[in-house]
Amino acid sequence: MTGPADPNPPRRWAALAVLCASLLMVGMDLTVLHVAVPTIGRELLPSGSELLWIVDGYALTVAAGLLTFGTLGDRYGRRRVLVLGFAVFGLASVAAAASVVPAALIAARVLLGVGGAMIMSCTPAVIRVVFPDDRERTVAIGLWVAAYSVGVSAGPVLGGLLLEHFWWGSVFLVNLPVVALALVGGVLLVPESKDPRARRWDAPGAALSALGLGGLVHAVQELGEGSGPEAVTWIVGAAALGLLVAFVRRQRRIRHPLVDLAQFADRRFSLAALCVMGCYGAYATLLFLLTQRLQLVEGYSPLAAGLALVPLAAANAVGAALAPRLSARFGRHRGLSGGLVLLGLALAAFSVVGPAGTVVALVAAGLGAGAVMTLGADAMLGAAEPERAGEVGGIQETSFSLGAGLGLAVLGTVLSLVYRSMFPPVPGSDRADWETARTSLGAAVEVAGGRGGDALLVAARQAFDTAFSVTTALTAAALMLLGAVAVVGLRPAARPSRSEEREECSA
Repeated sequence: MTGPADPNPPRRWAALAVLCASLLMVGMDLTVLHVAVPTIGRELLPSGSELLWIVDGYALTVAAGLLTFGTLGDRYGRRRVLVLGFAVFGLASVAAAASVVPAALIAARVLLGVGGAMIMSCTPAVIRVVFPDDRERTVAIGLWVAAYSVGVSAGPVLGGLLLEHFWWGSVFLVNLPVVALALVGGVLLVPESKDPRARRWDAPGAALSALGLGGLVHAVQELGEGSGPEAVTWIVGAAALGLLVAFVRRQRRIRHPLVDLAQFADRRFSLAALCVMGCYGAYATLLFLLTQRLQLVEGYSPLAAGLALVPLAAANAVGAALAPRLSARFGRHRGLSGGLVLLGLALAAFSVVGPAGTVVALVAAGLGAGAVMTLGADAMLGAAEPERAGEVGGIQETSFSLGAGLGLAVLGTVLSLVYRSMFPPVPGSDRADWETARTSLGAAVEVAGGRGGDALLVAARQAFDTAFSVTTALTAAALMLLGAVAVVGLRPAARPSRSEEREECSA
């Protein structure tokens, strides 16, 4: 049985509080490390590739594991997988804090991603079962997305506060009190549910998707390395694409797939997934780039850099909370398109007013992203049958995490390519220092103390500003506006019937 909704409203909302707290923690871990990157770079001395994996490995592991754990939750019990995910997350947090070499930290981040995938894949399924009423479910999803978004946005603030007083490992240990409360609340408040149809877990499919996604992102990241693309990078990228094609073919052929690709036959479901993935990719990348520039260019402390992004975090939560009202008043497709336009205009504005932005640009970006993420998530989940909620929840959360992972990889590669191309030779600077400075802004700050350091740092900051503008205004903003056009293109030509209106609200 899938498990009926709890008739006790206070318990339903208490269960939602547990889920929101856990998603706050999972979202926070996506960005809490951003402000610690300069410190980790100095203390662990990772290579450029290792630093990318330290930052991006978490989101990519979450994306790769969501479909698998969503299916396992449907089969063996969503609460069981959820509680086990809390335990894994807590253990991985301790391992990350105790890391003394880059490889250990990367491994711990991957394990954190496993725990995060277990948690994230089950929460939307539990919400779908506990809140069968469309209106209550929309409100619940709005609060749930707001919690995740606030965690993502508040991560730099909390990380900066901890780094002001403790060592960098404290950004992981802060998870432990939340994990302890979530374990108790999960056992006592979250009802068990599962898919009554016994479906096999597609282990080969899980391996194909994980290896394909990991290989593809690795290839994209390598394209942004200073040495330029090599033959092995193209081989890895081609092999990864081949694995993903094989995954899709297998899912269409086998009887019990990890993901029912028939869901994507509904173009509105597919477009909602793309909107969520693109929006979240742009939002997470913006957070990462702003925290780096505020510290490395503007000279902010980690705490000051985090606090500068508070308007973005607050507006994101407000946008997610207001999304249900926008949907009820104007229709979901108008809310989605409006949110995408607002986010796109805000991204473009950053290139005009400067990467540090203004309060207006930060608020606009947060409002637009919060609305898109909530309405897109609800559109996908509302189309699911209750017994397949875990599977669709996995697809939904994959859109979030894959958006973050691919967004940072793709947009970060664009930034790196433009940064290096716009970094001219600096008279008076050592050739080796110049080559090192061209690899990243962080590297430029580190070598700026040598001969010609001031001129080197000025050139690095100018190149970064140009690259930031190209990445946000010409790439991310353009993608958001194209998405808005696509959503408007699906607008019904005539007024639908009442039953069609209900279907439109859930689609």
